[in-house]
Amino acid sequence: MSVDRGNYQDAVTPWERSEWREGALGWVEAQLAARGLRPAGRGQWRVRLRPWSVLVRIGVRDGADVWFKANPPASAFEGALTAALAGWVPEHVLEPLAVDAGRGWALLPSGGEVFRDVLERGAADVRAWEGALWQYARMQRALVPYVDEMSRLGVPDARAAALPSIFDSALAANTALDPADRARLTALRPRLLDWCAELAETGVPDSLDHCDLHDGQLFHPEPGRFTFFDWGDANISHPFCSFTVPARRVRERYGPEALPRLRDAYLEPWTGDGRTLPELRRALTLATRLGALAPTRAWTRLFPGTSLPAADAACAEWLRGLCTEEHPR
Repeated sequence: MSVDRGNYQDAVTPWERSEWREGALGWVEAQLAARGLRPAGRGQWRVRLRPWSVLVRIGVRDGADVWFKANPPASAFEGALTAALAGWVPEHVLEPLAVDAGRGWALLPSGGEVFRDVLERGAADVRAWEGALWQYARMQRALVPYVDEMSRLGVPDARAAALPSIFDSALAANTALDPADRARLTALRPRLLDWCAELAETGVPDSLDHCDLHDGQLFHPEPGRFTFFDWGDANISHPFCSFTVPARRVRERYGPEALPRLRDAYLEPWTGDGRTLPELRRALTLATRLGALAPTRAWTRLFPGTSLPAADAACAEWLRGLCTEEHPR
């Protein structure tokens, strides 16, 4: 099989162990056979190894490709969460073909064209981002009743009350921050506590935060339709923390003038229940700032034995953003 290790040639994954590899591929073949699907020969399968996942693309005769994914222990909940989401909000997510929750394995169908590719070929623009976030917010609202079930599935807690400890852990563990950055972040902590307390009092219920919602994490198979996937970084959180990553991506690609329309498209499904748009905008400002904390923990969800200096640098960048970007007033 062709194996893509990207920039992570030294990453340690279970793929290197022949017993694990044969067990995983045998499981895939058995699951496909049970569904009447005939895979192409293994020599045509394509493997993508990263410190946070093993991904295998499998050609299926007379059908679209399917995907096998294996997660590290810290994100092993993803398969079970994906299956649960398919029952709770089937119109917004992929329904897995099979899941082995105990081993952190999932077999997934193709979801169509990735949103990033649609944007790159010019078939969509920033207005499609507005539609994607409007749909994503509707999904988050629909998931509010299932927060306890998500917790039982092992989805980590990054609610407002948990954010100070996430900040403390990230700051203590990071070796890429220089002394000046560390001093600024330490001095910022009292304000961060105030922001967390204010966010917890907004009255917007906690839900699922994808935590890495960029244009490569959703499918856009046809106009007006989006499908969200790749939940390995997800948390239970204030839902507005999800706005952090797409806001950055849109600002980089289209400029800051695109953000007000994007913000209001995301907030529209949250109106009602006595909440005013100015109140929601304030909550979004707080959550977008604090949404920089959960990614620092997502970078720790790696296969055991992997040392990844790039993770420390990425976490330092997120932490520095708390000081250098515009703060909530």
